Amino acid sequence: MSLFISLRTRAFALLWTGQTISRLGDSLYRIALSWWVLEKTGSATAMGTVLVVSSLPMLLFLLVGGVVVDRLPRFRVLFASDVLNGCVVAVVSVLAATRALEIWHVYVAGAIFGLSDAFFYPAYSASVPQIVPPESLPSANSLTGLSFQITGIVGPAVGATLVALGGTPAAFGLDSLSFFISAAFLAPLIRIALPRTSAQAAHGPVRDLRDGLAEVGSRTWLWLSIAFFGLVNIFDAGPRNVALPFLVHDHLGLEVGALGAVTSAIAVGSVAAAIFLGRYPRLRRRGLLLYGSEIVMGLMLVLFGLMPSLPGLMAAAFIFGVGISIGNLVWTNTLQEMVPQERLGRVSSIDALGSFVFLPVGFAFAGILVDRIGSANVFLLGGAVVVLLAGAMLFVPAIQRLD
Repeated sequence: MSLFISLRTRAFALLWTGQTISRLGDSLYRIALSWWVLEKTGSATAMGTVLVVSSLPMLLFLLVGGVVVDRLPRFRVLFASDVLNGCVVAVVSVLAATRALEIWHVYVAGAIFGLSDAFFYPAYSASVPQIVPPESLPSANSLTGLSFQITGIVGPAVGATLVALGGTPAAFGLDSLSFFISAAFLAPLIRIALPRTSAQAAHGPVRDLRDGLAEVGSRTWLWLSIAFFGLVNIFDAGPRNVALPFLVHDHLGLEVGALGAVTSAIAVGSVAAAIFLGRYPRLRRRGLLLYGSEIVMGLMLVLFGLMPSLPGLMAAAFIFGVGISIGNLVWTNTLQEMVPQERLGRVSSIDALGSFVFLPVGFAFAGILVDRIGSANVFLLGGAVVVLLAGAMLFVPAIQRLD
């Protein structure tokens, strides 16, 4: 089956398996942490602050990370990131088990995760096309998205069960273990060198960064899309990451199992779309696919705020997940096909920085708004803005020509 053809490449099979295990642990951690913060503080502002302190270090160091992964062996960067994250979560787990965990500990751990992600994200984005043949890239990217979403189905359900049984420390501990297992899968790959063009670059890091910026600036569809996602993430990621636990707990009057169910429904939708799209060697009409999926996602955010029951919320979450998978796959394939391999690390970091630059604003703003106008209204506002902005992008000629 063409969806799994990239797993014939041993290096990618090791990378993908390790990261899938790590992502399963992450999904346990996110559910456990969000519910811990809710019960510890009862404040959406505190929830937003946790996410702000996680995203700021990533944003500050992303450009540095992009230059580094175009100069150092990328798999060593990934290995170091997994080991660091595993150690940090192990400390959080011990503190939780001894009832010594405080909100400031979570802030510090989040800041370290953000710093690690600044190097991990561009390293992973650039490593996949380095080890996978071009004809297998759609398969590799679909499987990457699939691992995110399958673990997003299993993880929230397991995490919610652990939390309901009083096992927050166990959820944290399993996440720590998953990082060390992922590092073990990466260990055979750390000797893989950079592409020759990257390894032989003679100019300095500032010149490298300028080259990456020039690459982005030369492609209208690229810099305009980065700007779009930077703005849209305020109105999309903020409500989803901050307001959703409060929508479930305060607006619908449900418990942690319902939060896990909604999160899993998003993942199920993403899995369905990834399996369907992963069969195609090339995606067409990418501009329409990308921004059409954003319009659908915005409409589903509006429905989040309108749904009076869990089944309706889960249905909207499923369709939202389909949109996530379509957008991610289109974007990743386009970058890997159209950006030169030797500049992909830098361009990926510029993409991430531009796309995530306003995330702290979105997290903080969502937290404040939830406390003042309620979680349902935050979803209504955020979804409406996403629909309007995505619709406007479909009128841009460079987006219409993106195929």
